[in-house]
Amino acid sequence: MANNTKIEWTDATWNPIRGCTKISPGCAHCYAETFAERFRGVPGHPYELGFDLRLVPSKLAEPLKWRSSKMIFVNSMSDLFHDGVPDEYIHSVADIMMKADWHTYQILTKRSERMASLLQTTLRFAGEAPHIWWGVSVENRAHGLPRIDHLRSAPARIRFLSVEPLLEDLGAFDLSGIHWVLAGGESGHGARAMKPEWIRALRDHCRHQGVAFFFKQWGGIHKKKAGRILDGRTHDEYPVK
Repeated sequence: MANNTKIEWTDATWNPIRGCTKISPGCAHCYAETFAERFRGVPGHPYELGFDLRLVPSKLAEPLKWRSSKMIFVNSMSDLFHDGVPDEYIHSVADIMMKADWHTYQILTKRSERMASLLQTTLRFAGEAPHIWWGVSVENRAHGLPRIDHLRSAPARIRFLSVEPLLEDLGAFDLSGIHWVLAGGESGHGARAMKPEWIRALRDHCRHQGVAFFFKQWGGIHKKKAGRILDGRTHDEYPVK
């Protein structure tokens, strides 16, 4: 587990899985892949195998050891619902989250259909837990908006959207059943630009539908310089549990 994460909307990360594969335009400049591949071939390093998908059972129990309450982003370096992760292992991750219930967990996926299917069946016990938040990535209309419908169909207590990177104007879409939207532009080398009118429209859309809104960053090659001030203020709203 990593404490003091640089991710603005969470406190810590927990990675019982490492590695992933690209499935949509939002994956094009994956920060996790860029980081992991720096260490490919380094003997003994956690990312000696680069961004190849692999399970890390030795990391499963980590939240039980962290006694102070944290907001934990689950699998910042992977996707819990990747098709290479067995159902049994996903259940093991959920079991730990249920046992270490003094933390709040944030699970984010692009594999929304599989997540919804499991939450409707064998993961239902975890979906109804108030300390576990379930989310999907929404980078554009074609790939992202259908994921919202999948998420909405799941019996989850807290549902959220990660609209990062925001690659186009999402237009008007249904936010019913969604409790939180975090959004921002892409950062790093080759970052695709986010237009101010896109993020303003999304913020206003959340406001009109009563959904908490968190603005992470403008992004770009120098994201710290660009900052995260939107129309003179930060937006750090979180959902009410």
